[in-house]
Amino acid sequence: MAAENHCEFPVPPAGGLGAGGPCRRCSSAPLPGAGPGKWVRLNVGGTCFLTTRQTLCRDPKSFLFRLCQADPDLDSDKDETGAYLIDRDPTYFGPVLNYLRHGKLVINKDLAEEGVLEEAEFYNITSLIKLVKDKIRERDSRISQVPVKHVYRVLQCQEEELTQMVSTMSDGWKFEQLVSIGSSYNYGNEDQAEFLCVVSKELHNTPYGTTSEPSEKAKILQERGSRM
Repeated sequence: MAAENHCEFPVPPAGGLGAGGPCRRCSSAPLPGAGPGKWVRLNVGGTCFLTTRQTLCRDPKSFLFRLCQADPDLDSDKDETGAYLIDRDPTYFGPVLNYLRHGKLVINKDLAEEGVLEEAEFYNITSLIKLVKDKIRERDSRISQVPVKHVYRVLQCQEEELTQMVSTMSDGWKFEQLVSIGSSYNYGNEDQAEFLCVVSKELHNTPYGTTSEPSEKAKILQERGSRM
C-alpha cells in the first residue's frame, strides 16, 4: 500500500468552498516554466519533495542518480501523482537533499548525526558520508575533553548495616569515606555505632548539559573524616 501523501501547500478551492485540490508541488500536472524532465517528485515516507534532476544527479554513484536514470535494476514504484516512492524517514532526508542542493551539511539541533549518516549510507552519497563521519568524530572528541565530575551522596547507617550497604552499591557508585558519628543508642545489651558513608559517582558531562556539583554537606563531611 502506498504511503499517505502529506502536502503542506494544497491548491485552494475555487470560491473558497469545499476541499482543495492536490498540492502544486506534488501534482502530476506540468509545472509552469519547467522544461520536460527537469523536475522530479519524491514521496519519501509519505512526505512530498520536489527538486531538480540536476540536484539528484550530483553523485553519479548514488541511489538517487540511478533513480533519475531509470536504472532497470532498480525497482522503483510511483504514487498516483507520479512521485517516486521511497520508504525512508522524511525528517532525515531533508539534510541529505539540502546537501545535494548547495554542498553544505546543515543539521537541526533536534536531529542526530547518526540518523543523517544512516540516510547518507542508504542513498550511497560518498562525500556526505565522509562529512557526517567527520562531524561525529569532532563531536565525540569535544565531549571526551570535558572534565569528568563527581556526584556525592552521604548515607547514614548503623554498624550492622555497613557491610551490606557497601557490598550492594551499584550503578557506578563507589565508596569514598566513612565517618563515625559515635554510639547514639543501644541494641540489646550492646552499643551500636553509627556512621556516615560518603559515596561518589562519575558524571560524564556533555558540552550541552549541566553537571551536579558535590554538596557542601558532603565536602564538610569529607574534611571531617580526613582529620579523624
